[in-house]
Amino acid sequence: MAAKNGRDKAKTGGRSLLAHLVASGYKRAEPAILQPAAVYLDQLGEDIRGRLYLTTDAAGEELCLRPEFTLAVSQAYLASPATGKNAGFSYLGPVFRFRPDAPGEFLQAGLESFGRKDREAADAEILSLALEAAAKAGRDDLTVTIGDAGLFAKFLEALALPAPWLRRIRRGLAQGAGLDTILSAPAAEGGDDHSGVLAALEGADKQGARALVEDLLSIAGISSVGGRSASEIAERFLEQASLRSGPGLSQDKRALIARFLGVSGDPDAASAQLRALAADAKLDLSAALDTFDQRLNFMVARGLDPASMQFSARFVRRLDYYTGFVFEAHDKAAAADKPVIGGGRYDRLLSSLGAKKDIPAVGAAIWIERLFPEATS
Repeated sequence: MAAKNGRDKAKTGGRSLLAHLVASGYKRAEPAILQPAAVYLDQLGEDIRGRLYLTTDAAGEELCLRPEFTLAVSQAYLASPATGKNAGFSYLGPVFRFRPDAPGEFLQAGLESFGRKDREAADAEILSLALEAAAKAGRDDLTVTIGDAGLFAKFLEALALPAPWLRRIRRGLAQGAGLDTILSAPAAEGGDDHSGVLAALEGADKQGARALVEDLLSIAGISSVGGRSASEIAERFLEQASLRSGPGLSQDKRALIARFLGVSGDPDAASAQLRALAADAKLDLSAALDTFDQRLNFMVARGLDPASMQFSARFVRRLDYYTGFVFEAHDKAAAADKPVIGGGRYDRLLSSLGAKKDIPAVGAAIWIERLFPEATS
């Protein structure tokens, strides 16, 4: 009985949540449940294949049940006359992903904003509307964590790190690895000794090196490993070879990265700390930090209190396409890896889906079941 009451509460809360988003100018989007699987595999990586519910149509196209809304809504926007123009969408409906500890079908709500050039104002609006929607559904007790992937990217760019180290740091942080692990010499994948292959790749031109690895995998009859395609495996080998043969990171740069990633707490105080770091290191981060402060001002204008939020310089969301502001809202009683709301800015996604150029985009997803945990108990 308690679970049924919880599910009824979740459905009612979901409708209230969606109504608030629609009333705020975000038209409801209802993309098809059956989606082309290639889009999700291309954007989210082959690792997600094991969590998709897949099928194949009579023409041989691989399809999947919709695992989330952002990609489907983005494609619908690109197929519409509104492409490149300001447009906002909201959604509420089932999504489908295999989860060993929970049902594979669950409700997700959210909103997406495309085309707005006033990025900081749009960021603040998406966060505030997501929190307002959760409050309309009965949850105004969530704690908020914010980060800035764009600021971190500008910091790494100012340090002039080699591209392989940039990729290693970003991937390591997204996977939750400690800084010592990220900055240590790369170990062979899976504990195997690939030193002979890596030595052959060192100093080779990239195209020829990639072809060599793909040929070796083909000879061995390997098309994928652990969800990675042969091309992705080749890229990883190339990165390891580059890290082995290229210059390491100086102690000064390691210390600066550690200092940057150690900044957390009140967002205004964090801004001051990061400005002091930039001044000490003679790094020009003024534009990125001005953007950070302007976003906080827009949050205040939307009725939010940044002092009630937790900023973390090392907070990056797990999807590679996030390019700027990122955020999560949590139930204090729930596990840290299960946010109720999660989102951020992803300005490069639409060009990767076929747009002629990058289009500003920011959005948030809301897990209805996490708003009402009693619905699944």
